Amino acid sequence: MTKDQSAAAGPQAASDRVTSLGPKNGGRILCFGEMLLRFSPNQNELLLQSPALTARPGGAEANVAVALARFGAPAAMATVLPDNALGQAARDEVRRYGVDTAPVIFAPGRMGLYFLTPGAVRRPSEVLYDRAGSAFVERVADAFDWDALLDGYEWLHVSGVTPATGPNGSRAAVELVEAAVSKGVRVSYDGNFRGKLWEQWAGDPPGTLSQMLAGAEIAFADDRDFALVLKTKFEDADPHARRRLAAAAAFEAFPRLQRIACTLRVQESVADQALSAVMLTRGADGEVVETSTEAIHMTGVVDRVGGGDAFASGVLFGLWSGWSDQEALDFGLAAAGLKHSVPGDFNLFTAAEVRAAMGDGGFDIRR
Repeated sequence: MTKDQSAAAGPQAASDRVTSLGPKNGGRILCFGEMLLRFSPNQNELLLQSPALTARPGGAEANVAVALARFGAPAAMATVLPDNALGQAARDEVRRYGVDTAPVIFAPGRMGLYFLTPGAVRRPSEVLYDRAGSAFVERVADAFDWDALLDGYEWLHVSGVTPATGPNGSRAAVELVEAAVSKGVRVSYDGNFRGKLWEQWAGDPPGTLSQMLAGAEIAFADDRDFALVLKTKFEDADPHARRRLAAAAAFEAFPRLQRIACTLRVQESVADQALSAVMLTRGADGEVVETSTEAIHMTGVVDRVGGGDAFASGVLFGLWSGWSDQEALDFGLAAAGLKHSVPGDFNLFTAAEVRAAMGDGGFDIRR
């Protein structure tokens, strides 16, 4: 087993760290999770309708790392990849966008894959996973010294995908979050519930995800995520009201949690959608403070996969930069909107391009 790792700067003393999300910018961000190769058929075709498939790298946490690096934040990716040409190509792809890949570990095994059949008109997209037995799934629980891995980082970004991959992923995700809390590293958590993965083994989604949420300061999650974790229902016909109810319950259940951010999607068809966003913040005396955006309308959606990761990376970048909640939320929604315009998992736009999308500059050619 080889480790592509260089020495990192020593950690800031835990006692000196800010323990709530506020106007504090700077610090390195570590994203942790499995990298995958995604295979998709030609536009509008069904899987294997013709022999051609397009391969692209992806994975929820890698998507966030690439977006953060493109925005200008010092982002790193920690994962386990197979020690072969596929693993090296996946590592090289995130590295070429500015992500620090020093924490990547190479080990014997196979590359995790998934097959995406893009939707069209009234046919939804469909995902087929082929990641059982991957190098990450088999080895991640014992591949890292969590304390050493976190040295020099201010933020850790994780998601609910990792524990869904199996017992090793669950153990690794919980242990890493607990190590981050102990070390004073601030945790960003994205729900990313993957029912198809959890169904493949006898896991405990509520218990495991609850342990991860217990360490998070910001959660990218909605009422469905919290209903699952808290084993309850939030019943209201208004989705905004359900999110407020869920936020109040989550803030009570998880004392470290300071912010919850999520999007609300309305779909006329696969290619015609509207997306809005809300941030719910722990206020004084138990009140929930709400910040929201107006919906952006997207016609002719190219690829929505990775849109949630683009939103999370945009909001996280805004908070990392010390922006107001409103500015961070607006930036995150604009980033998500742009992601829908390009194929692949990665959101490749710069902060300046996202800023431009936040304005009303029209759609004329920029010369």
